[in-house]
Amino acid sequence: MEFDEDDSVVLHDKHSEFDGEVGTITQVVETMFGDATYTVSFDDGQEVGIAADQLEPADGDGDEESNDADDE
Repeated sequence: MEFDEDDSVVLHDKHSEFDGEVGTITQVVETMFGDATYTVSFDDGQEVGIAADQLEPADGDGDEESNDADDE
């Protein structure tokens, strides 16, 4: 899965102090192999060079879509 800047994601990296936390992608860098690595910012810091397979969307149940209905 690919992500874009400003996407909310959950980091899954047992070696990171931010494992399981929700953060925001602040930078996408394409490697020379055509893959992307990500910089993810959290409340207490950031992780650099995160692979896509270590991230999942933080959208949860899709609650953000239901927020649009509040405008009616």
